[in-house]
This record gives sequence, structure tokens and C-alpha cells, in this order.
Amino acid sequence: MTTTIGMYLFDDIEVLDFAGPFEVFLTAARLKLRVEPGSPRLFEVVTIADGLRPITMRGGLVLQPQFELSNHPGLDVLIVPGGIVTAELQQAAVIDWIAKTAAASTITASVCTGAFLLAQAGLLDGLEATTHWEDLDDLAAMFPSIHVKANTRWVDTGRVVTAAGISAGIDMSLYLVGRLAGMDLALKTARQMEFDWQAPVHQ
Repeated sequence: MTTTIGMYLFDDIEVLDFAGPFEVFLTAARLKLRVEPGSPRLFEVVTIADGLRPITMRGGLVLQPQFELSNHPGLDVLIVPGGIVTAELQQAAVIDWIAKTAAASTITASVCTGAFLLAQAGLLDGLEATTHWEDLDDLAAMFPSIHVKANTRWVDTGRVVTAAGISAGIDMSLYLVGRLAGMDLALKTARQMEFDWQAPVHQ
């Protein structure tokens, strides 16, 4: 069975926040097909934005999303990367979409300041969460019900997983591969990517 992973894109997104997890899930799916040729694709990653328009990431990289908020396929996992989220926090339609999509998904995850969007959607109320080290204090101040954790690469609370800054999205995504498809595949994926990663002691 294929797990569909949706990645929300917006202007001024941090490139590695998106590209790191994207690469992890594509690599894991490719490795699975090597072992089981002809089997259903393990992960299908789709990109979603507020419209079918070019998204300009930080540094000027432009990406065309595949779907918009109203027409994407059903998602098993929603990932919200970070970047400059000030404008996105004011987009009521986007926040409402995140909340509704999370309710229908198995896992909702954020990378870096994407945690602010999850928080705005009410997904982190009363939970532990993390974000980029520079933004920990702001997250705690803006959303005092969140138990903000420092010095951790990711926090798993079950249906919601948050990662620290930028490259920590790769760590979190490898962990999610392990959670969804087994730690052996996660370790093989990290090795294929030549990423120095160790499986967590406790699953």
C-alpha cells in the first residue's frame, strides 16, 4: 500500500526544510522497490500550495506545486516546512486547511518554523514541540500552551511530530520512515543519502 505524503509549499519557504524530507521519502521508496520490484510504491510525495502558481523559496529558487488546497489527493502524512511564516500565519484559509487536513491524516509534521503554522491551527495545544533554536522563545511566547523543547532534533507526540531547524527535517523524516516502514529501511535510506544518522534508542 502506498503512503501519500503531502508537502505544503509557500513563498519564502526554507529550501532544505522542504528538500530534505522530500529526498528522504523518495530515496526510501526507491530502495524498497530494489528489494521488491513491481510492488506498490511505498511513498508518494506530492506538493501542495494555496494555488497552482510558482512558489518562490528563500534564495529565489522557484518551484511549481502539483496541487492546490482544494484538489489534492487524500494524505496519510502532511508535512509543513518552515521559512518566513509571518504572512502564512495570517492566511485563515491556509490555517483552516492545515487543521482539517491534519484531522484526516495519520501524521502531521513540521520542520523548523512550520511549527508556528501547526500551532496556529491548534494542533500543538498542550503538547511538546520544537522548532529552530532561534525561534524557541517566540514559539513559547506566542503559544503559551505548548511545552517547547530545546536541544532535540524532533519531538513525536503520536499524531503530530515537530522537528528543529532546517537539516533536522532530514532526521525527523528518517525517523518517520522507520515508524511507517521499519527502522531497517530508515537506516538504509540514511546510508544511501550518506547522512550520518542513528536510529533512536526508543521507538
